[in-house]
Order: sequence, then C-alpha cells, then structure tokens
Amino acid sequence: MFQRVIVRTIETRHCDAGWRNYHFVKITTEDGVVGWSEYDEHQGAIGVTAVVDRLAPMVVGERVHDIERVYARLHARARQSMSGVMAMGIGAIENALLDAKAKSLGVPCYDLLGGRVRDAVRVYWSHCGTWRISRPDFYPPARALGEEVRERGFTALKTNVFDYSGERVRGWSPGFGYPYGPEQNVDRHVLRQLRRHLDAFRDGAGADMDILLDLNYNAKPEGYLRILRSLADFDLFWAEIDTPNPEALADVRSKSPHTISSCESLITLYAFLPYFRLRAMDVAIIDAVWNGVWQSMKIAAAAEAHQVNVAPHNYYGHLATMMAAHLCAALPNVRIMETDIDRVPWDAELVTVVPDIRDSHLHLPDTPGWGTEPNEEALSKHPPK
Repeated sequence: MFQRVIVRTIETRHCDAGWRNYHFVKITTEDGVVGWSEYDEHQGAIGVTAVVDRLAPMVVGERVHDIERVYARLHARARQSMSGVMAMGIGAIENALLDAKAKSLGVPCYDLLGGRVRDAVRVYWSHCGTWRISRPDFYPPARALGEEVRERGFTALKTNVFDYSGERVRGWSPGFGYPYGPEQNVDRHVLRQLRRHLDAFRDGAGADMDILLDLNYNAKPEGYLRILRSLADFDLFWAEIDTPNPEALADVRSKSPHTISSCESLITLYAFLPYFRLRAMDVAIIDAVWNGVWQSMKIAAAAEAHQVNVAPHNYYGHLATMMAAHLCAALPNVRIMETDIDRVPWDAELVTVVPDIRDSHLHLPDTPGWGTEPNEEALSKHPPK
C-alpha cells in the first residue's frame, strides 16, 4: 500500500550538555509520527540550526519515505556550497526523516539500510582522560584511569596528547589552538610527554587493552612521522590523523609503523574519494551526524570497494550514538565504533532509552526508529547555554 506520511513541521530543540550544548531536529508528520535526529554545533559546526530552519520549508509537504528525493532537492539548493554547515544541516534533516520513516513502518532504522549484519558493535572509550583534565579534582593519574577502563569492561580506549610538565595536566592540541602555535611543530618535549602518558595508560589498562591515539590536526606530515617513529615499539591499535591533503596522508601512511585512521571531518562522498584512490588510510572515519546515515552508507560502500574499513566519528550524545550504531549494524566493513563515556550527570535523563553497552559492545535494539529519542521535558530542565 502506498503510504503518504507527509512532513508537517520541522523544529529544532536544544539543551545544556555540560561543556557544550546538544542539538536535535524534530520532524512531525500529518499522521502524528515524530522523527528525531541529533546534530552538532560545537567548534567548526556553528550555524547548523540556521541551515535547518532555512531549508525546512522545502521539506514540509514531502513524504518521509522519499529520503533520496528530499536529499537531491536540498543538495541542489546547496550545490554551490555543499560542504560545511550546509551539508551538516542536510544530514540532520536526513537522519530525522530516516527515524520518521522507520517508525511509520514499525521497523528499526537498520532495516532501511539493508538489515543487520551484526547484533552488537564493539565500542571504544573515546577522549579517555581528555574531558577530565578540565576538572583537576576529577582527573585521576593515567594509570588509575587505565585501570578504571579495564574494570568497567572496555577492551579499547582512545586518548589524546597530554603534557604533564606543569602544575596540572594539560592537553596538547595546537591544531585547535591549545596551545597556540601556528607552526604546529613536534619537539622532543612533546614526544617525551606523550610517551609518559601512553606508558601510564598501558600500565594501568594492561597488555590486552587496545589503545588508540588521536593526533587530530596537531602537526604537519614531518611532525606526525616523528611521533609515529618515536612510538614504533608501542602497541597502538591505530593513530588517527587529520589533514586536508590526501597525498600528504598517503605519504605518512606509507612510512608509518602503525595503522592509520582518518577522514572524520570530511563531508560528502566526493570528499572521501581522493583518499580512497590513494589508499591514504587504513580505516576511514565517517561522521554520520554530519553526512547523514543514508549518505554514510554510500561512503562506506565506496570504502568497501577500495578494501578499506570504516569507523563512525561519534563524540556526541546518546541519540547520535544510536544513529551510529544503526549504521554499524548494516555495514560489513566496520572496524570499531567511537563513544564517549565521561558525560554530564543528567545525560541519561535526556533520552527515553540509554544505549545498552555491555562487555565493550553496544547491543542493538529491535524497536522502531533509532531505538531512543529525546525526552522533551528533560531538555527543558537543562536549557542551552
């Protein structure tokens, strides 16, 4: 039977998430079906709400089932600037449409993506220690934090570069201006501090813990190679590197003693293709919040054609975690999934169902849609900053 589940309204909702805000798109259909997605306006994503608001009239009156049609119309509107916040706004709308479509059919979102190839996806504890250093009273020594990760049942963690030389522990992230250093050079001090940090984590977490290192945009290729070579004897699961130059990344990968992951900041399939052609990384990181889960399926299929594994970029709230999990459920070439564990005390109140993470795996639900949605009453109790 041909279903006419028509979009009646598109709205945004926002709440306080501690060190940032959470943002959501709410689509309501004429039949009363409600679809949700989570999006982000942290750091370089400022302005996505304005994009959603401006594009919403083009979606009102469309069927929630016609996701490719809606994407094509919005893409045409944004063609001259189909990157950055324009693409992120379209991705946010796409993800809410997927939720509404799945709910109208009474199926989980992964059924719209081809069905499950797995019932659970392995997750790693991301930004391990990174969020805690902003609260010195809450930051234990790295060895003790490694023990905590292991005792809580996780088998993998990802951390960043830390500096222990001052009165308090600080992150080293010149790519984001902390500390400010436009040259982005890597000196012996950085190498010594990083080794100290990783050795402490390994000592606490144990030999069986997979340790991932996120280097972000913090160096030039020469600096990345200095770091990777200095850690040649350290057992890293991967080193994560961001660079806008696929040729430079391919050169780093060809000389690296470690697995290289990258591409978390890329938007649209077109942006990924040069990296795939050059085999610039071993694992392609896809942000399904920014790209949209439906478009992320296409990116992952292109990665599979190039024999590259994928992993979601997911440092958001619980709804985004479930969106990434549904993507992982339907993909054959998933390596591992990111999720943040250190959260604000009221995080669990903000959604109807908290992701089921046990034994370092997120277990997929079989409920319609994403399997969770924002609790609007709880959102109102924590207004955005």
